[in-house]
Amino acid sequence: MIQTLYEIIKDRQEHPKEGSYTNELLNGGYERAAQKVGEEAVEVIIAAGSQGEQRLIEESADLIYHWLVLLVQQGVSLQAVEEELRKRHR
Repeated sequence: MIQTLYEIIKDRQEHPKEGSYTNELLNGGYERAAQKVGEEAVEVIIAAGSQGEQRLIEESADLIYHWLVLLVQQGVSLQAVEEELRKRHR
């Protein structure tokens, strides 16, 4: 699902749609995308500490989405991140 979501975001970058939240983030520059990743990371931490499992799941999904938007915006492939993880696993 993460690869699929990455591809959807990449497609939205290549074929923008008016009113798209994804396009708003992609066009907002590094600062906007990075800000959202930071906000969502904090929300994951808060959810883990006091809001229960379902809220942690929801906030984790938000974090992954915004992280993927940042990757696409910065021109970093998901494959490159996976390769780095493989190197570290060895």
